[in-house]
Amino acid sequence: MYLAPLNYDRFFKKVFSHTHIAKAFLEDFLDVEITEITLLDKAKYLTDDAARVEVDFRCKINGFNIIIEMQQWYKPDVVKRFYLYHCLSTALQLEELPEKKTPGLIKDKRSKDKNYKKVMPAITLVWMVDDSLHFKENFIGYITAPEKALHFLENPAIWDKGDIIELLEMRKQVLDVIENKHKNLDFLRKNRLVFMFQDNIVKDDKFSKYHPWFEFAEKTRNKENEKDDFKAYQQLDLFPEIMHIIAKDNLAKEELAYIETEDENIKLVNIFLQDERDYGFDEGFEEGIEQGIEKGIEKGIEQGIEKSVILLFKNGKSKIDISQWLEISIENVIDIVEKAKKEGLL
Repeated sequence: MYLAPLNYDRFFKKVFSHTHIAKAFLEDFLDVEITEITLLDKAKYLTDDAARVEVDFRCKINGFNIIIEMQQWYKPDVVKRFYLYHCLSTALQLEELPEKKTPGLIKDKRSKDKNYKKVMPAITLVWMVDDSLHFKENFIGYITAPEKALHFLENPAIWDKGDIIELLEMRKQVLDVIENKHKNLDFLRKNRLVFMFQDNIVKDDKFSKYHPWFEFAEKTRNKENEKDDFKAYQQLDLFPEIMHIIAKDNLAKEELAYIETEDENIKLVNIFLQDERDYGFDEGFEEGIEQGIEKGIEKGIEQGIEKSVILLFKNGKSKIDISQWLEISIENVIDIVEKAKKEGLL
């Protein structure tokens, strides 16, 4: 191995902690010129009782709050998980919003309130390593759009008529709603949740500015990668520096140990998850309905996670490490371990 896998969280965070590298990636993918970039805290407690939430990368650019999340494990809850992170990118701005004074209920007194005009749009980029969510595109973005726009697209009664004059008139009505900027209504459509599909991108013959980032990451996944595999990247801006950061010869002992441990556990977990996915799919398929398939897969994944926790615990892994590797809460790990002990599995 010449370079460590960029898709592994530890090395992704290490590379993107260099602000100028993160800036270059965002400029290439978002196709913008960034005048200023500020790194933000990646870990937060939402309330005194809430669990700690940690994202892979978080920054502020050109009046936008940005999150980048690396997702290399198969998980059935990625959509809701990252929608939650996307919402958090807005909610966490409360800490930094300036206060403004508003008229109070008592004469000559004023009360303090947050200046919500300063809330910035949020863009969440989810870097999907293997999963394409059944899309063939390189990436798919979601925004908050008026219901009238979806009704226009989805209602067959509108399109079955085939009256182009009527369609154009309805389109104009929808655009009037979308383009309404009264009291910053256009803020809603500036917020984006984007899923980026590495597997689709590296297979795409059409080149885009962001292609080298994903192709480079894909090459680093090969555990037998060699220096000659990256000759072309020596000629690209920043990539020689990235290669220096994750070169095997420049890694600390604990980073090398992390690679070995991560590789081992990915293999173990993937074996269980694949078996349980297959079982779940077969179980759902026999029911003959899409809902049954989905429930079957989810049931299989849940069982696979439980078996993975038990196996890792048997192999001497700590509960904290298991929680981090499987991306589940430490409370969930403890519950699984205690249940396994009661059932005589540990």
